[in-house]
Amino acid sequence: MGMGTTRLLSSCSSSLSRRLSSLFLFKNNMIPIGNKLCPNRQHSWYHSKSNSLNINNKPFSVKTNNDNSAPTTKSLNSELWLHNTMTRQKELFKPKLPAKVGMYVCGITAYDLSHIGHARVYVAFDVLYRYLKHLKYQVCYVRNFTDVDDKIIARANELGEDALMLSRRYSDEFQYDMTCLQCLPPSIEPRVSDHMPQIIDMIKQILDNDCAYVVDGDVYFSVDKFPSYGKLSGRKLEDNRAGERVAVDTRKKNPADFALWKTAKKGEPSWESPWGPGRPGWHIECSAMSAAYLGYSFDIHGGGMDLVFPHHENEIAQSCAACNQSNISYWIHNGFVTVDSEKMSKSLGNFFTIRQVMDLYHPLALRLFLMGTHYRSPINYSDAQLESASERVFYIYQTLSDCEEALEPHHETSRMDSIPYDTANCISKFLSDFEASMSDDLHTPVVLAALSDPLKTINDLLHTRKGKKQEMRIQSLSALEKEIKGILCILGLLPTSYAEVLQQLRAKALKRAGLTEDVVLRKIEERNSARENKEYEKSDAIRKDLAVMGIALMDSPDGTMWRPTIPLALQENQPVSA
Repeated sequence: MGMGTTRLLSSCSSSLSRRLSSLFLFKNNMIPIGNKLCPNRQHSWYHSKSNSLNINNKPFSVKTNNDNSAPTTKSLNSELWLHNTMTRQKELFKPKLPAKVGMYVCGITAYDLSHIGHARVYVAFDVLYRYLKHLKYQVCYVRNFTDVDDKIIARANELGEDALMLSRRYSDEFQYDMTCLQCLPPSIEPRVSDHMPQIIDMIKQILDNDCAYVVDGDVYFSVDKFPSYGKLSGRKLEDNRAGERVAVDTRKKNPADFALWKTAKKGEPSWESPWGPGRPGWHIECSAMSAAYLGYSFDIHGGGMDLVFPHHENEIAQSCAACNQSNISYWIHNGFVTVDSEKMSKSLGNFFTIRQVMDLYHPLALRLFLMGTHYRSPINYSDAQLESASERVFYIYQTLSDCEEALEPHHETSRMDSIPYDTANCISKFLSDFEASMSDDLHTPVVLAALSDPLKTINDLLHTRKGKKQEMRIQSLSALEKEIKGILCILGLLPTSYAEVLQQLRAKALKRAGLTEDVVLRKIEERNSARENKEYEKSDAIRKDLAVMGIALMDSPDGTMWRPTIPLALQENQPVSA
């Protein structure tokens, strides 16, 4: 990705090699390009042929008491098409290095609890991460923490707390949220405060290439030096104004110029630099950290749609200004979250943290809800949608729990060498739909819908009367269970214990209804008595009253059980469950 201007030198400056020791990019790893030195792309795990750092490169697996091996879908040769924001079209994914993928996703600015918009971003990229690993790629996934920022400083001053300590605390809270949502930890999670040498070196490089200027200790990037500015977002330079985090300053040569380095202010954290004490601007942080671990040329850079401009547009400009070999193959962005069809906003009172949502709904229900809409489409958060997702995950795990229980006595005798024709067809279609949908820009809604047939087949088999075909029934159940669990594992929806999650789903449903299980059981006893006395109106009224609150009663020869369901008042607006 060249500068397209003679003002940019033909390559990176040798100043990047001046640090004598570093765990990151520039440790004696410079190669000649033209008449200058540029970072050698062999510097990291991602670029190393020996893969000596061995960063998280094993295929993902979930530890449970059962066989969670991946399904019999394939391999490195499976085609994957991803939508590239830069080209505005789907493209065949071809990594720069055989069997290896470098992926950088912009992380949170850690100054408060993370909200459901953050959950949308990181679940979406967790799905991509998992699927790439399923395809047998070795993925170096880098996701940063911004711990130096105006918002962090403002919150720290408000609370009388050290800014870096506050940011560390909220980073830990974020990681807890991600664990609850079953998002795999990235290979590397760098923090801005640990990378000041890399950031300062990159700014010096940009200045050396005459693409930035210093004003009173501040350093600004000159957008006029980058004719391709606006290519990612589709904005014209003359139409650009300062972005959300770019303060208007009359000292700027162009209002769209943005800060690379900000001079120190009283009461704010600062670091020494050639331009005096200060701290980095927001955009340079990600450019420096991505280059530190993945080089200037790697495969995937991602984040929310709100980052396309100005953040990612500015990243492209400054990275190219630092090294004209800079090139990201695929820019990937997820869609926005609305709440009850309105933009999520604290001022509107419809702003929800992940923690608030998980207080009422199981995190796996939240994950399934987020995956129920294609990652690039807007998603509308509502109680009705979360209730629907909760009911769906309960059905999935209850079905698999019942299947597991039915198979328990047959573990020693069940064989997988012969699967009935109908079951084999069901599995083949399921896996084919999975592969086709995931390879087509990660169409998780289609995959989740495709779960219906194998789950229904399991339930049909569970209710089939035992007889001469018992062995074939067990073989079918075993094969279906294995493949469904394999797919759920890839999607990040496989729990370690069905029983535990089912109990948690029941507890969340009771909390939303304002009930206790003792109250529900007493209602069941009252209804049983009414039925025995042929008081059917009373019996029906009890059942309906509970259904209104999201508690469904299920009658069987063994008695009446209850399960969570969508409250009646919300069911009217719900589409048919996938």
